[in-house]
Amino acid sequence: MEIRHVELTAESVKVLAHPLRSRLLSALRRGGPATATALAAQLRTNSGATSYHLRRLEAVGLVADTGDGRGKERLWAASTESHGWRNSAFADDEDARTAIGWLVRDYQHTYDQRFTAWLDVADTWPAAWQDVLGLEDAWVEVTPEQLQALKAEIDAVVLRYAEAGKGDPRARRIALYRTSMPLDLELDPPAAEEP
Repeated sequence: MEIRHVELTAESVKVLAHPLRSRLLSALRRGGPATATALAAQLRTNSGATSYHLRRLEAVGLVADTGDGRGKERLWAASTESHGWRNSAFADDEDARTAIGWLVRDYQHTYDQRFTAWLDVADTWPAAWQDVLGLEDAWVEVTPEQLQALKAEIDAVVLRYAEAGKGDPRARRIALYRTSMPLDLELDPPAAEEP
C-alpha cells in the first residue's frame, strides 16, 4: 500500500485552517467518501455550509468529487491520506504561519479529545488490547538530520503495517500520533548552522 501524502502550500494551509474544513477533511479520511448532506448531519452543521467548504478544500486539492454521486448530489472523498508541511516554507508568510499555528493547536485539541474518549472506555476492551494501546514516551539525542532519518524509518514501519490486519475480524483501526519536541525547553535554542 502506498499512502498518498501531500505537502501543504501556503494557500492550502490558509484554506485548511478553518474549524469546519479541518473537521470535513478528517471525516472523509476516517469514514471514506460521503455527500455534503451526510457530512452535515455527522458534523451537526448545514449542508449549504458543508458544500461551500468542501469546494474550498477541492480548490486546493485536499478533497475531490468522486463522480459517483446521484443526480445533483456530489460524493466527496479525501484526495490524500495524510498531509504535512515544513515550517521553514512559510518563514516569509505571516498569514500562513498563523494558519499553521491554528492547525497545530486544533490537532492537539482533537488528540486530547480522542485520547480522553479512549481512557473513558479502555477498561471495556480486552486485556490484549489494553496491554498494547496507550501512551508511551522516549528520548533521543539527535541532530536535525538524524531526527529526519528517524522519522523516515518510523514512516516506513507504519506504512508496512497500514493494512496488515485487513480482513481479520480482530483487527481495528488504530490512531498513531507522533510528536517531536525539545526535552530541555529551558535551554537556549541551538545556533543556526552556517550555509
